[in-house]
Amino acid sequence: MLMRHILIAAFVASGIAAVQAQEGEWRHATALSGEPKYPAGFAHYDYVNPDASKGGLVRLASEGGFDTFNPILPQGNPAAGVAYLHETLMSSSLDELNISAEYGLLAEAMKYPPDYSSVTFRLNPAARWHDGEKLTAEDVVWSFDRLVELNPSQRFYYSHVAKAEVTGENEVIFTFDGPGNRELPHIMGQLTVMPKHWWEGNDARGRQRDISRSTLEPPLGSGPYRIRSFEAGRNVVYERVPDYWGKDLNVNVGHYNFDTVRFDEYRDSTVLLEAFKGDQYDWRSENSAKNWAIGYNFQARDQGRVILEEFPDTASGVMQGFVVNLRREKFQDPRVRLALNYAWDFEAIKDSIFFGQYKRIDSYFAGTELASSGLPQGRELEILESVRDEVPPEVFTTPYSNPVGGTPEAARENLRTALQLLTEAGYELRGRQLVHAETGQPLTIELLDNDPGIERYVLPYQQNLAKIGIELTIRLVDTPQMIDRLRNRDFDMTVLGWGQSLSPGNEQKDYWGSASADQPTSRNYAGIKNPAVDKLIDRIIFATGREELVAATKALDRVLLWNHYVIPQFYSGVFRTARWDRFGMPEKLPEYFHGFPDIWWYDSEKAQRIAAK
Repeated sequence: MLMRHILIAAFVASGIAAVQAQEGEWRHATALSGEPKYPAGFAHYDYVNPDASKGGLVRLASEGGFDTFNPILPQGNPAAGVAYLHETLMSSSLDELNISAEYGLLAEAMKYPPDYSSVTFRLNPAARWHDGEKLTAEDVVWSFDRLVELNPSQRFYYSHVAKAEVTGENEVIFTFDGPGNRELPHIMGQLTVMPKHWWEGNDARGRQRDISRSTLEPPLGSGPYRIRSFEAGRNVVYERVPDYWGKDLNVNVGHYNFDTVRFDEYRDSTVLLEAFKGDQYDWRSENSAKNWAIGYNFQARDQGRVILEEFPDTASGVMQGFVVNLRREKFQDPRVRLALNYAWDFEAIKDSIFFGQYKRIDSYFAGTELASSGLPQGRELEILESVRDEVPPEVFTTPYSNPVGGTPEAARENLRTALQLLTEAGYELRGRQLVHAETGQPLTIELLDNDPGIERYVLPYQQNLAKIGIELTIRLVDTPQMIDRLRNRDFDMTVLGWGQSLSPGNEQKDYWGSASADQPTSRNYAGIKNPAVDKLIDRIIFATGREELVAATKALDRVLLWNHYVIPQFYSGVFRTARWDRFGMPEKLPEYFHGFPDIWWYDSEKAQRIAAK
């Protein structure tokens, strides 16, 4: 009888162990490759100052205005800083971006089975909304359901999530439509959670709130800040929540040190710079080479009150370029697109306009280890062999490089090559105008943008195109109209960029996948529809390890480049920043980002010295 009980107990124990193995074990953190750096129960991230002083004001600025505090809708322009109000299930560290590690925030733990077919989150029971109400699993499911219901781009991004369910008082499970997508549990950790009870309640006037509409009513959040005041379209002021539920979490120690964060809105980039020089805001990320070279020659900088500093940018790859709309027939021939690249002489303006600060982009992951170079070898070559018949032959035979100008001789040769490509594509010069030989339709291009600053480098491009009979016109619009026309794909050409992480994954479908080409809110602005690209994106998403991921990403990079979907522009590889010297920063900043303002703090002694000067 005793033996029978022992056998039953052993059978039950083995069954429990099998279920646990199938469901996965609870973990405090996750990483897309390798293991997270910080163990369970760690005190704080290495790069923060846990004793940073709390207090003071930091003033920031942005360009374009805002018209809503609703963060999930595809239309409208949400206020800068609105992310301070809301939190995600997990939090990313800034010194592990190469493996994309996440640690518990709203969720204290997570688990997923070995085949990545689902993920379960266990909420932190201490999590509270600013009104004191407990944050619940129902809030998580409701937030996900509303997000995919109301935002087509997010619906596409989360298309592999079959359902979200509450499985316990503090537990929620996301079930996926298939196994093997290693990034999906990680993606779900980035879900922003909003308060169901607030959005389904009434406002101060007794009116029913509606999350499907824009609103300028300050929303309820759970994050470190809440809205203190605002002027619609002009500024918004956030105040630190003194009884913020998560202030002592290890992922938050040393963060959110300012009592007040203010964002001012400006309509013009020139005014924006002058406002900084007039001490109207404290920190500026500079994206203009001209401004960086000559725009800060003023007394406060000479006196040391304003500091210009570059921080390395080693974790964010980028493709920025002239983007043509492939939905328009005139851009469907890759020879036309390549000809447009030959007509842009980056070297001729590199020093005169860009002050030697930029490098030409030659990869969709420029500045990272994911950028392709030379000829494909090893695992990358094996992956490309699977799509050999669907990609340009140059992928296998020729290292990609952009045309090089910079001298009159090189410029003339490049324009001759461009004209030859256009002739092969069916165009011919009639007088000084390039027209299609069969239809007589001239090749004209309207470049759409909302920044007058682009004219400095677009006008030389316009002149080069005119030499081969192409008329380029520049159409400058305000930011809301720019957003509207991009969403409606109402453009010939524009200037856009795609940021890349060191762990690419499902977002690549949104950037380049065929299914996203006709999605109005996707970031497949060019309208790329290429079966080989789709297959390579899947190889990235279902990569089984870091080596496989890097090889698949380089293969995708190579195929995108050789299809000439964009005319690559330039990048710097650094964060250029200017600040009024009122702040303290950790001795050891994170490897991949400067972390301002979240891990910096107000230094009253420095502020007094500035005031004295």
